[in-house]
Amino acid sequence: MDKEVRICMFGGFNLYIDKDCKNAGILKSKKGMSLLQYIILRHDSSVPNYRLIELLWSNEESSNPENALKTLVSRFRALLNQCCEGLGSCIEASRGGYRFVLLPGMTVDVFEFEEICHKLQNTHELTPEIRTLYQRALSLYAGDLLSTAEQDEWVVSASVGLHSKYMKLVYEYLDFLKAAEEYNEIIQTCRFALENDAFDERLHLELMNALVKTNRNNEALMQYKHVTNLHFRYLGVKPPEGIQQFYKQIIQAGSSLEMNLDSMREELQEYGEIQGAFECEYAVFREIYNLQMRNLERFGTNMYLAMIMVTSMDGEPIDPLRLDDIMKGLAGILKERLRKGDTFCHFSPSQFALLLPTVTDETSHMVIERIKRYFYQRYPNSNVMFSYRVGPLNPAQRPTSEAESAANRKKRSTDTKSKPHSIK
Repeated sequence: MDKEVRICMFGGFNLYIDKDCKNAGILKSKKGMSLLQYIILRHDSSVPNYRLIELLWSNEESSNPENALKTLVSRFRALLNQCCEGLGSCIEASRGGYRFVLLPGMTVDVFEFEEICHKLQNTHELTPEIRTLYQRALSLYAGDLLSTAEQDEWVVSASVGLHSKYMKLVYEYLDFLKAAEEYNEIIQTCRFALENDAFDERLHLELMNALVKTNRNNEALMQYKHVTNLHFRYLGVKPPEGIQQFYKQIIQAGSSLEMNLDSMREELQEYGEIQGAFECEYAVFREIYNLQMRNLERFGTNMYLAMIMVTSMDGEPIDPLRLDDIMKGLAGILKERLRKGDTFCHFSPSQFALLLPTVTDETSHMVIERIKRYFYQRYPNSNVMFSYRVGPLNPAQRPTSEAESAANRKKRSTDTKSKPHSIK
């Protein structure tokens, strides 16, 4: 062949002839595409005919499967030759099977990636040549293997193996970059790698740490909120503990002993007019909780903890996207209707935790009942149930449910009505 041929299998399958994509010419044969992809991934040896027949006609019956395979190969070779003269010879008959042959002028991204992985084994120093290899390998991995194809078992197996190699390279490269304190390169590498593994905890931590190191604290905070929402919205769980703990490092970053009282006051002061309750992340909520527990012991004040949960009436899980919208709406109600001294956080995908200072058992339930009314006004006939539980921070006192509180209020009302009046 006198043309440059490149086969790309990361992020989908693409065939380029002199940088022109020729997919349209070969996508006509689904079985031919599967055969080519399969033998490429097993290029080290010939694939027996029986294995290809099992792969391509697993749910079909053929009176002469060997002949059907030969016909398929012949026709698909012809399609490849139409894309580029002589390209069909990359599928070669060999010892009762077929194998893939890398022709002159042809490259395959998977082959190049695995070759770089081999070269980078036992690397101990980030030389310019080694840096170039890492960057090349990471750029080759444009997505999981054949991600746009049907996920047959053999595709999944190969994809998992290559993804593991990719993440190993990313971690190794990040270790070298951290040792050299190249935080801008760490930021770029993490953001690129997160496109291929959006839930990887270490990538998020490395990215946030590098942002803090470069005094980009607001970006670090935005990244934290992004990963938190990602876990709530798509996995239905809180982010890993390591990511939650990193929140405190973000908000504490940038402090220095040189700050005088006035500048510290300005730094701590909230922007704009303070309205409604204070919404915070769980890591901060936990610190506020511990501080309030100390105040209870010191000053003998009252503080109540409330848990609010949203579930469906029929007991079935709520669709994650719908649940996310409902919880955002409920957060808005809490911020608007609670007092400025109250604090709340998103505890789980379907729960909020609240700290209510200077209330009694009765008034704490009255507060949540008021929130409950506003909630049902906003979501009438939605098949959603609002439930809660309230209790004092003092562990010696038992928390009460909304049903128990209602019963207690009814009893007090009855006792008041039945109490005899004194005769004057």
